[in-house]
Amino acid sequence: QVQLVESGGGLVQAGGSLRLSCAGSGIIFRLLAMAWYRQVPGKQRELVASITSGGTTRAADSVKGRFTISRDNAKNVLYLQMNSLKPEDTAVYYCNTLAAGPSAFWGQGTQVTVSS
Repeated sequence: QVQLVESGGGLVQAGGSLRLSCAGSGIIFRLLAMAWYRQVPGKQRELVASITSGGTTRAADSVKGRFTISRDNAKNVLYLQMNSLKPEDTAVYYCNTLAAGPSAFWGQGTQVTVSS
């Protein structure tokens, strides 16, 4: 049974930082490309950053230089370090495999709210 548990969200002022974590189980975590996504009510879920099993990372233009994705395969944990947060980063953040589609299993996510 796949489980993805996101944590670390919260309320932060613009310019602040947060570190999100995602604990995965029920999947061969170390072999999978993983990603962070975010969703604002009324909008489609968007890809924020991804990391391959070998550690190659990519980030959306909107977060490049501010967000860093990383992983600990020994612990089955995915991280997202978010710096210089902006109000437009406010969303529910989810982790999943890079190949996950709308019909895939999704966890509850973690809310990030950035105040101006």
